[in-house]
Amino acid sequence: MTATEMIDAEVRELIRRRGFDPARDPAAVRALIDDVLSEYEHRSLTARLPSLGDRGHIAKAVHDAVAGFGPLQRFLDDPQIEEVWVNGPGRVFVARRGRSELTTTILTSAQVQDLVERMLKSSGRRIDLSTPFVDAMLPDGSRLHVVIPDITRLHWAVNIRKFVLRANTLDALIGLGTLTTAAATFLEAAITAGLNVIVSGGTQAGKTTLLNYSMWHTKCHDESGGGLLPDQRRPHWPRARRRAAARRLHRARRRERVAGRPNLHR
Repeated sequence: MTATEMIDAEVRELIRRRGFDPARDPAAVRALIDDVLSEYEHRSLTARLPSLGDRGHIAKAVHDAVAGFGPLQRFLDDPQIEEVWVNGPGRVFVARRGRSELTTTILTSAQVQDLVERMLKSSGRRIDLSTPFVDAMLPDGSRLHVVIPDITRLHWAVNIRKFVLRANTLDALIGLGTLTTAAATFLEAAITAGLNVIVSGGTQAGKTTLLNYSMWHTKCHDESGGGLLPDQRRPHWPRARRRAAARRLHRARRRERVAGRPNLHR
């Protein structure tokens, strides 16, 4: 047994004895792991134990195994990774900037099933022969999709689409190529005016990013007192601001007709 396996076993036993949920109290798990590591180092001075090696690496590995999603946790922690696929125990793919790549991560069938059960725990959903596919949300907002045999041919198939926020301003969306300047002006005016906006597009076209900006903009606009919320102390504000927003929207529409219809899905 390696040092990592021994520490992992000790941490799990202490969690079982103390009766707390590691997924809901990660800070307590980190403190517990640190205590176990310190005790292991102290014991290794007088007993023949496997070499500890890199303490930080072991602490993260144990924490990911106990309170995270094991070997997949490093992909979820990497801000450059947008999506994770498990097409089989030995075929784990990730997507960076829209490009997929095969990783060196090797799992067992039992590990895949255990990870899926842990991922579904917070959602209250289940997957079995009577429900061979499931869609759920992870605690960080990532979307989880799982399909099992006989829908798949042999192995459980897992897809995780991460919640990645790269832009929350119009300038950032324009810089990413999500919107043209004319479309950005039109969108800002439409949101300010309280109009309904439909966002559509293909996979990874930027729909969620655009919606995140819309929600962020509305929240900030309302909290700064510049939105359409009623204000008893300044009863003239809502109507005046609606008129101003309508004027901005009208100007944006005129520019759109002159410049041509903007491509929202570029």
